[in-house]
Amino acid sequence: MKIDHLALWTYDLERIKSFYEKYFQAKSGEKYVNPKKNFESYFLTFVVGGRLEIMQMPGIDTRDHKDKQTTGLSHFAISVGSKHSVDNLTDVLRQDGYEVIGEPRTTGDGYYESVVLDPDGNRIEITV
Repeated sequence: MKIDHLALWTYDLERIKSFYEKYFQAKSGEKYVNPKKNFESYFLTFVVGGRLEIMQMPGIDTRDHKDKQTTGLSHFAISVGSKHSVDNLTDVLRQDGYEVIGEPRTTGDGYYESVVLDPDGNRIEITV
């Protein structure tokens, strides 16, 4: 078995789609629209596998991911292949105004990673 995809709610579908396409080379499928439910989504596929479904629909509550941990999905990690790539992408995201909440480092369990927030405050570990 394997995880096929993760799904994220957003209030700005196009902004989130552009973020993952620009910084993580995700490729978007066609937009799905269900006018009856006022629901829209895209599946984003990453170069070496894994998909992210981004979804938008009125009435979805927000959670605060920045200041505290909550139940549910804590973060997801995207592997960029090298320490140099972790450092570079972290710097690019910072320069473009995204918040870095974990500087590049080797963790106690041996991973080299940084942690950034996407435009909706979801935690992304950028790792080797």
